[in-house]
Amino acid sequence: MNKAGIYVFETRPQFLVLTVACVLAAAGAAYWKSGGIDLFYLALVLVGALSAHASVNILNDYSDYKSGLDNMTIKTPFSGGTGILPKKLMSPKAALVYGLATLFITVAIGLFLVYARGWGLLLVGIPGVLLIVLYTDYITRSPLLCLLAPGLGFGTCMVLGTYFVLQGHYDYTAFAVSLIPLFFVSDLLLLNQFPDREPDRAVGRRHLLTVTTPRKNAYIYAVLIMGAYLVLSAGVFLKLMPPATLIGLISLPLAITTIRGVIKHSDDLQSLIPLLGKNVIVILSTLFLVALGFFMA
Repeated sequence: MNKAGIYVFETRPQFLVLTVACVLAAAGAAYWKSGGIDLFYLALVLVGALSAHASVNILNDYSDYKSGLDNMTIKTPFSGGTGILPKKLMSPKAALVYGLATLFITVAIGLFLVYARGWGLLLVGIPGVLLIVLYTDYITRSPLLCLLAPGLGFGTCMVLGTYFVLQGHYDYTAFAVSLIPLFFVSDLLLLNQFPDREPDRAVGRRHLLTVTTPRKNAYIYAVLIMGAYLVLSAGVFLKLMPPATLIGLISLPLAITTIRGVIKHSDDLQSLIPLLGKNVIVILSTLFLVALGFFMA
């Protein structure tokens, strides 16, 4: 792998698709409400959001290496870090600088958008930056915050922020849409923590899996994932979202199958790993389908 490829891989590009899905869901909601969106602002938001996601991934990789966690985790396609720092493909200092540089890009774009679109963007922008900076070393020490932080970052901050930039205000539709990734992404991180339960406990992390049993977390996972579908259905019932967004329910059968599998195999890591992949498919497909429903409507 050449140097450029190493820097790309360090961002965990396969996970950045989630950012695109969240931004498009918000953009679709804005398009449905106003009949059009500014593509320049949408492009800026997308670059800023991708930089934010890349930053938290890189800083997380840096922190995991410095704490020794990278040497204890079981590598899966969905957890365990990139492996770049343990393999000495990039120095820890370079990773730290890279993580801060991507954060700087996010902040710079954010400040421009605050100037161009209004101070209200700071209501989600400041918490978003704090989540990036504090997540790995501080938020992961609190089970409840660790559970909620990913969803707040991608749902509350990213979706509401995108909507505000494109619309110039917040409203109930934006809030309803933001709750879907809030449930989904918190759910995603919860399930991806199953393989890291013991290593995380060894380095002092205190997410739910380190303080309760896998079976209890499997039920929490089920509640979260069904919460996203409940919000989608309620949003349409309350006329905050168009009926076309119910196309997102296409993924519900796969979600139910995944829930059953997670509950059944909560203590069996080898059986859980394929379910981690199915969970990703459920979340991404639903968000993209909701976005499509908005644009179709």
